[in-house]
Amino acid sequence: MDGFIEIVSTIVSPCINLCEIDRSSGQCGGCARTLDEIAAWGSGTPEWRAAVMAALPGRRETR
Repeated sequence: MDGFIEIVSTIVSPCINLCEIDRSSGQCGGCARTLDEIAAWGSGTPEWRAAVMAALPGRRETR
C-alpha cells in the first residue's frame, strides 16, 4: 500500500534478563511474572499487561 505507514506501539516488558523460575512460587526471580504471563505477554492486551505490571511490586515484596 503506497504511502501507508502503520505506527505500532512498543510493548514494554518488565523483563530484566535474570530469568529463573522459582519452583515454589512459580514466578520469575527477575521480573516476578509467572510462566503463563511471560508466554502470553506478546499477545496480551494493553489492559492485561498494565494489570500484570501493577501486580509485580507486591509480588517482589513478598519474596
